[in-house]
Amino acid sequence: MGSHVEATSIFEEHRSLLFSVAYRMLGSAADAEDVVQDAWLRWSSADRARITQPKAYLVRIVTNLAVDTLRSARVQRESYVGPWLPEPILTGPDIAEDAARAESVSLAMLVVLESLTELERAVFILKEVFGFPYGEIAEAIDRSEATVRQLGHRARSHVQARRPRFSADRESRRVVTERFFAASMGGDLNELMQVLAPDVTIWTDGGGKVRAALRPIHGAEKVAAWLIGIGKRPYQGVALEDMRAEVVQINGEPAVLALGNGRPITVVTVEPDAEGRIVGIRVIANPDKLVPVAGGIRYTL
Repeated sequence: MGSHVEATSIFEEHRSLLFSVAYRMLGSAADAEDVVQDAWLRWSSADRARITQPKAYLVRIVTNLAVDTLRSARVQRESYVGPWLPEPILTGPDIAEDAARAESVSLAMLVVLESLTELERAVFILKEVFGFPYGEIAEAIDRSEATVRQLGHRARSHVQARRPRFSADRESRRVVTERFFAASMGGDLNELMQVLAPDVTIWTDGGGKVRAALRPIHGAEKVAAWLIGIGKRPYQGVALEDMRAEVVQINGEPAVLALGNGRPITVVTVEPDAEGRIVGIRVIANPDKLVPVAGGIRYTL
């Protein structure tokens, strides 16, 4: 493992996995890319002749960098304006074929993972998503295997209690998303009331940079009124009739992407219940968080 060419080849072989771990840890493509780049710098300068398991070594580096980054990010998020939502990314069709993998990277699940401690999140992701054994995880985060098992148990219990209540199949989610898209873009209040569950909640992330609700809005009437109202005047300088919107795959699930002036304006995901009514809506409009979508990169996760 001495040559630079070989080192590069090994790193590139695992790059997708490393980004996948980092993104699930951080909920930010930009931060995940930074972590992967830092991991490359450490890998390229390491004494690789003494590394017998490159994959485990690289995952360990990325996990610890992500833990440190997440701790720092959470301090910054304490002053974030309005609800904080993860940074959405375009995903390819392959992830939708694996329901568990798609759920693990959905915006709803990333929000749940935000409520874990940094180490709980690391253990949950490495064990439940990627199937690493507890022994390897213990080495990765420098904790005893018994401690890692406790962290894993706490994380699983926490996620089970808070994960999305319903898991509609892919086709049902697309149908609900398209129905919501048509009703909201058409300003059809009656149709919106039909598709929204009575206890629906909407979270809007503008980061203080664009117009957004500063708190979650609860209840079908209030949510519908907000959605209708937002379309009555130009948003980010773009009139509703000048926007182009489409249903695309974001974080392994169908989502509405609205574009105007040649750039993304918002990404909207919906969470349906067992009857196909929407119980959760997440709107990401902070321009900084839409940079990966604007770039058109489809990530393999």
